[in-house]
This record gives sequence, C-alpha cells and structure tokens, in this order.
Amino acid sequence: MSPESSKKSRISRFFRKAWLTVKKYTQIREDTDYEATVESISKSVVFRGVNVWILFFAIIIASVGLNVNATAVIIGAMLISPLMGPINGLGLAVGTFDDELLKQSLKNLAIMVGISLIASTLYFLISPLSHARSELLARTQPTIFDVFIAFFGGLAGIVATSRKSQSITIISGVAIATALMPPLCTAGYGIATGQIWYFLGAFYLFFINSFFIALATFIMVRYLHFPQKKYVDENRNRTVKRIITIFTLIILVPSIYLAGDVVKEAAFKAQSAKFINDFQTNEDFQNIQVVASECDYHHRSQSVSLSLIGRPLSHSEINDLQKSLQIAYGQKKAKLIIRQTGEAIDITQQNEIIEDILDKKDNALAQKDSTIADLRTKINKIQNAETLSVQLTKEIYAQYPNVKKFAITDLVQYDTKTLENNTIAVVYLQWKEGDHAAEEQKLIQWLRVRLGVENLKVIH
Repeated sequence: MSPESSKKSRISRFFRKAWLTVKKYTQIREDTDYEATVESISKSVVFRGVNVWILFFAIIIASVGLNVNATAVIIGAMLISPLMGPINGLGLAVGTFDDELLKQSLKNLAIMVGISLIASTLYFLISPLSHARSELLARTQPTIFDVFIAFFGGLAGIVATSRKSQSITIISGVAIATALMPPLCTAGYGIATGQIWYFLGAFYLFFINSFFIALATFIMVRYLHFPQKKYVDENRNRTVKRIITIFTLIILVPSIYLAGDVVKEAAFKAQSAKFINDFQTNEDFQNIQVVASECDYHHRSQSVSLSLIGRPLSHSEINDLQKSLQIAYGQKKAKLIIRQTGEAIDITQQNEIIEDILDKKDNALAQKDSTIADLRTKINKIQNAETLSVQLTKEIYAQYPNVKKFAITDLVQYDTKTLENNTIAVVYLQWKEGDHAAEEQKLIQWLRVRLGVENLKVIH
C-alpha cells in the first residue's frame, strides 16, 4: 500500500470512529416509548370538565400578569395552562396519519382559543388598568426569534414526552419558553379595547408559535419512526393520507410565507439600524445629530424615518442617502423620510443647553429626595416616640399601679440670656390619692435608666 493510500485510510478510519462516537451520544430512538407517548398526547388533547376551568383561570392569571407587568405571574400561568396538548396532538396526528386525532385536536384547539379569548376579553373589559404595558406590547410584534423559540421548544417538548422516563422539568420549561398564553391574552386586550392591530399582531404570534410547535412535533415523530395508523379499508387508508397531506400543505405554505415575512422584517430592521449607525458616524455629517429614528416594516412598503438637528441636508444629499439605503443596504422598497430643522444649529451649544437642563432637573430631584428623607426621619421619630410611650405606659402600670395617668415628650429648653438650647425629657405624672413621694423617686430613677437620659423634668 502506498503512503498516500495509507494516509487516506487512516483519515477514513478517524472520521468513521468520530461519526460512531457522535452517533452513540446523540442517539434518541432507543429510549423512545411509542405507545406511552401516543397515549399521553391523546389524553392531553381531551378538553372538557376540569381542563376548561384550569384554562379559564390560567388565562385570567396571565392577563393580570400582563396587565401589571408581573413576569413571575405570567410564568406561573403558563405552567398550569393545558394549551400544549392539542398542538402536540396536531403534529402527532399528521405524522402518524391519524385522522380522528387530527379532528379532535383541531376541534379542541379551536375551543381552547375561544375560551381564552373570552376570558381575557372579559378581564380587560373590567380591569381599571387600560394602558398597554411593555409585557403586552411585546406580544403584538412577532420576530424571527419567536419562530426559533417555538420550533426548538417544540422539538425539546416532543423529545422529552417520548422518553420512557418523562422529564416534567423539561416539559414545564417548554411551556414557559414557547409562551402560548400571553399572545392570546394580548389578543383579548385588543378586542376589549377595540384595537384591532393589537388583536391581529398577537393572534399572528400565537399562530406562529402553535404552527412551529406542531411542525417540530411532526418532524420528530417522523424521525423517530412512530408507527403510522393503518385502516382496514385500503381505500380509506389512501383517502386519509391524501386528506392529511392536503391539509398539511394548506397550513404549511401560508405559515412558511408568514414566517418568511418575519425573517424579512428582521433583516430590514437590522440593515436599517446599520444604515442609521453609519449615518451617525459618517464624517460628512458631523454637524448633524439624529434625535429620533423609526423603522416601519409592512409587506408592501417600508420606511426609515430620521429626525435631525444641525446643518440642513441638501436635496442631493437626501437623494444620495435614499439611493444608498436602497442599493448599498439592499432595501429596494424602503423610503427614506427626513425630518430636520430649517436652519443650522450649533450642536455643541445645543448639547450644553440640554446638559444644563438635565443638571437643573437632577438638582431639583436631589433637593426633593433630601426633603423626603428629612420628612421620613421626622415621621420615624414620631412613630418611635408613640411606640415608646405605649410600651412605657404598660411597664409603669405593671410596676407602679398607683400611677393614674402618664405622658412623656421631648421639649427644647432655651436660655433667655445666652439663647442656648438643649433637649430635655418631660414627664407628666398623675397619682392616685395618697402620698407617693418615695415611689415617685424610684419611678424617676427608673425612667432615667430606661430612657438613657440625665435631664428629666417631672410635672404633676
């Protein structure tokens, strides 16, 4: 064997060994429990009785969390939601050509969505908080990251479900990561407030999440070679497979188109951000400052808006920037919108004015904080004095039952000649009838030790 052939043989053996090692550590078919997986998913598809109330309550909890921006509450609601069942059922039904499971999954998913929309709409109709918080707004604009999360979360979910020893931790984590409930709650918010774009955006996000979870389940079911359902009648068997294939194509094609639109939007925003950054760092526009920017993406039209202060751009410069956006940055449909002041502004002076305003605002806030701190200190002193008076009264009553009334306070004592002042503790005592001089001396001595003061004035 020639040296060259020997070298090729060693390389071939190395890659074969490496492949066998990778295959050994990534093998997932051996531990697959087909019957238990089908049974588990089929049970989770069933939606009646307890599951209806659990979903209703979970939607209310998630709506409250979205309404008050409480992330922990939203996570808790996602953990108890049964929404994943019918979606996994869809993927399993398509992967195994089970038309009965497909019908049941579609019907129950539709019912779940209807209940979720009704519950969230009712909550937001009666909620006193009508302003859209960040947690709500985040569920109205799907991104490519939502597609990735739903798809890979769906893969993790079906792999965990198909194991002989199912991991509850992984399945719970998938329920949180794929976030099916918040978009439905936000869609209900859109209905309750009459904001159709909130509803459409949120429901679009829910559809994207649901479809890619089902798609991931379908892919993994086929990869793991789940047994396909066979019908006694061969004609029925062919008809079922044909119907499910057509249904899959009907769902798949629009979903891929919608997901592609999400990818295009993500690419547009990334390129637009690069364009804006390059504009700000361009030496030709050093005397121009971008005070606001906005990127709007729609399927048929896109725009990049810049609000500028400083030297006004000429028409030729604006045209060059427009061409650059469309050609150099690949945004052929994008329109550049420039909003600028009509006269030149000294940017340095403008910054100084802004900094001066901010400094004054900071000083005013610092003064307010100082005043608030002083007031809190005084309030704490008053509260501590009240607490101490109550405690002393109880202790005096226990030790000196002949004391009828008791009061204590701090007074500032002034010297009329030197105008110096010092704080002394003043105690008011009222005894029951009789001579209590000796008892009073003991009481005063005890109060000095108890309060840790030397100056103590007693008033009868």
